[in-house]
Amino acid sequence: MTRITVRPCPFRESEMLRQSGLHPVLARLYASRGATGEKELSTELNAMLPPSGLLHIDQAAKFLADAIAQNKKLVIVADYDCDGATACAVGLRGLRMLGGNVDYIVPNRFEYGYGLTPEIVALTQKEKSPDVIVTVDNGIASVDGVAAANAQGIAVVVTDHHLPGDHLPDAAVIVNPNQPECGFRSKNLAGVGVMFYVLLALRAELRQRGVFDQQNQPKLDTLLDLVALGTVADVVKLDANNRILVAQGLKRMRAGRMCAGIAALFRVAGREPRNASPFDLGFALGPRLNAAGRLADMALGIECLTTDDDGRAWQIAQELNGINADRKDIEREMQDVALLHLDDFQPQDSNTITVFDEGWHQGVIGIVASRLKDKFYRPTITFAPGGEGLIKGSGRSIPGFHLRDALDLVSKHAPSLIQKFGGHAMAAGLTIRTEDFPAFQQAFESVGKSWLQAHQLERIVETDGALEDAYYTTDFIRLLDTQVWGQGFPPPIFCDDFKLISQRVLKERHLKLVLEKNKLRYDAIWFGHTDTLPENVHVAFRLDANEYNGVTRVQLMVEHID
Repeated sequence: MTRITVRPCPFRESEMLRQSGLHPVLARLYASRGATGEKELSTELNAMLPPSGLLHIDQAAKFLADAIAQNKKLVIVADYDCDGATACAVGLRGLRMLGGNVDYIVPNRFEYGYGLTPEIVALTQKEKSPDVIVTVDNGIASVDGVAAANAQGIAVVVTDHHLPGDHLPDAAVIVNPNQPECGFRSKNLAGVGVMFYVLLALRAELRQRGVFDQQNQPKLDTLLDLVALGTVADVVKLDANNRILVAQGLKRMRAGRMCAGIAALFRVAGREPRNASPFDLGFALGPRLNAAGRLADMALGIECLTTDDDGRAWQIAQELNGINADRKDIEREMQDVALLHLDDFQPQDSNTITVFDEGWHQGVIGIVASRLKDKFYRPTITFAPGGEGLIKGSGRSIPGFHLRDALDLVSKHAPSLIQKFGGHAMAAGLTIRTEDFPAFQQAFESVGKSWLQAHQLERIVETDGALEDAYYTTDFIRLLDTQVWGQGFPPPIFCDDFKLISQRVLKERHLKLVLEKNKLRYDAIWFGHTDTLPENVHVAFRLDANEYNGVTRVQLMVEHID
């Protein structure tokens, strides 16, 4: 079941924003998303939260400044997704700008799995001989890996944003907004954001030591294109601080100031950097980078983001594009198989979905879980073979069901069931024994049964209510496109009653509609639907500027029709 609702909007706050000069519709949109003060609307760099709010960041800055002064070999250990790749690129570029002798290694997810494990420490030591390991977008759960590094005399600096377990690793320094006692106001920094903050603190420390002054210090804002890409692609909440990081990165891209790899990814995806939007980062660039970590080796993605050679960046971008096309094919096949497994799935009987298939690809299960979650609106975990009698699962959740906490509860009830797990509220990963799949399925469903009420399993399309006739314009669409929308700060969806003038099926899969309201007619399209509609319809929609034969017209992209 799907229901259209209208997001409540606090009138007083909306009115104050309007009186401060904000467009009346934007005032309403911002107020209803909790951004009620002018401070929260600013996307200027000087409105960013200061680095000093992050626990241990000054200690990390001193530690890294000492390591640079002693010419110690720093090696970044990255995660294999888009956030990990951008965080690695930011760390590499930034530490080099600040005088560091730095290299990196990214574990192949199929050989080593996630995080700084003792095996990765051994590999890093053998291949890179580090004095210091810096983790990006991982490390907070790497208790054994950090212990192995310490035993070899390698110091570890952990930079991460994932939720910690019961025990923290014994690292030289940990910077993570989600570690206990960290008072940093934005708990939603992505891994790349944490690394960027560490560099800001390190630069301030080096200024204090007289290595740089305000005039000759390296310009770290040149890294904001990478910070924006990783932040959007990791689907962290775009709170006020993250919106600043993303807005500043997009501003650079639109002005043509971006690294060679990001420019090449725009080009290969057929997108225009001068109109760069969070949508481009999340749905065009991010998936092409992620494809490397899913099917091949994320070292390719990191090279794309760290090379300054336009030709090499273009070459890699084309390779990533090809890998992404393969990923889509594999994903389609896996989705078909998943739907066969779920042939007799009864939503009224189940609060969760868990599926395993022998033929599935480990690198793509997360996307399939996401698609199934969207289709059935249930917390979903899909499993693929992980070798040595184990299977690896990737899960995606719905609002109100904290996935990592759910796995934690399963683990506490049945300590031997899950070999390892980690993640966030909306996404998590785990490893179990193949023969334990039925037991896990049951244990996970029982958490779903006890945590989720019937109303939470009903998909809600939350809208911003009706839009005045005057704003169904391409100018207004352009204004909306200049704002930063995304996770936790959703793009506007409006809803209203329309008269259906005509409907026809397009390519056997979509509905092309003409709708009328107050004697004004609008083209509309509803993707993936072919049902015949009644004469009067209640429509939830997004505004879109549709260009055809050189003419740009307003089109309504239908989200749902009651």
